[in-house]
Amino acid sequence: MPAGVSWPRYLQMFGAGVLSMFAGTEVIHHYYRPNLTFPEIPPKPGELRTELLGREEAAAAEQRQ
Repeated sequence: MPAGVSWPRYLQMFGAGVLSMFAGTEVIHHYYRPNLTFPEIPPKPGELRTELLGREEAAAAEQRQ
């Protein structure tokens, strides 16, 4: 194993790294709320905007839908 680490310790650290990566991507996904749909007509250059929704704005946006 790398740097003389035992197999159980290596697998434990690998698992912790993978779980933290998945948790981080889930948090970012919920925080930024990406729109993953494809528009029928693609936007012109410069028209595409992304917005950061905070908790209050996200809750208001969900209530509007």
